[in-house]
Amino acid sequence: MTNLNDRVAIVTGASRGVGRSVALTLAKQGCDIVLAAKTVEPHPKLPGTILTVAKEVEELGRRALPVQTDVRFVDQIQAMVGKAADEFGRIDILINNAGAAWWHPIEETPEKRFDLVMGVNCKGPFYACQAVLPHMKENGFGHIVNMSPPIAPEMTAGKIGYMISKFGMTLITHGLSREVADSNIAVNSLWPVTLIESLATINLGLGSPEQWRKSEILADAAAAICMTDPGDRTGQELMDEDVLREAGMTDFSHYACVPGSEPMRIPW
Repeated sequence: MTNLNDRVAIVTGASRGVGRSVALTLAKQGCDIVLAAKTVEPHPKLPGTILTVAKEVEELGRRALPVQTDVRFVDQIQAMVGKAADEFGRIDILINNAGAAWWHPIEETPEKRFDLVMGVNCKGPFYACQAVLPHMKENGFGHIVNMSPPIAPEMTAGKIGYMISKFGMTLITHGLSREVADSNIAVNSLWPVTLIESLATINLGLGSPEQWRKSEILADAAAAICMTDPGDRTGQELMDEDVLREAGMTDFSHYACVPGSEPMRIPW
C-alpha cells in the first residue's frame, strides 16, 4: 500500500455525509485536505459546513483548505483548484463526491431538475478532472475517484435523469483512465454495495437506519483505492466491499448504523 503522508486531496461535497467521512479518513492517512462544497453557514436542518470539517481535519494534525465551491460552475472549480495548488504546491487526489439526487420518472422531471443533476453529477466531475490533471501530470502521480455506480441499464427505470448523470460519471472513469494511462494517474468509480446513511437515503425515504451502513465504509474504500499504486488499478467500476476485501477486511458489521442489523443490499 502506498503511504499517503503529505499527499494533497480535494474532496467535493465535503461539508457533511460521505464527503466529510472521506475527508477525515484521508486526513488520518496523512493527507492535507481541500474541502470543496457550497455550505459555509450552518443550516438548521443540515448540520456541517466546510469550516467545521476543516477544524476536524486540523484536529487530526493535517492542514485544511475550505473553499466554497458550486461544482456546476466551471470558473468556481478552476478557482478552487488554483487555490489548492497555490496553498499546497501539489494535487494528488480528487474525490468527485458532490451529488444531487432526483429519483422520479421522465414525466415528473422538469428541466430545472434535469439540469441540476447533470450539472452536479456529470459536468462538475468532468471539469474538476480537467482542472486537476495538469498538476497530477506534473507530479507524475494521481488518483481520481468518482462516486458513481456500475453501468446497469436495469437500474434506470423511475430515475432516468439521475442515472444519466451518474452513468456519465462512470463513463468519465472509463474514458479518462485511457487518456491518462501513461501518466501514472488512476481513475476509478466507487459505489456502495448497500444503502448508506446520507441525505439521499433520508430525503428519498430509502429504507431506515436498520437497513443503512455508515458512510465510513465508502470513506475507507476510497482511502484503500488511493493507497494503491496508480498503475495497479484504473478504469474500473469498484464496489466498496470488494475493495475492502482486497485490503484484507472480512467483517463489515461495525459499519451497520444499528448494531446487529442487516443492511439492505442494492441489486446492481
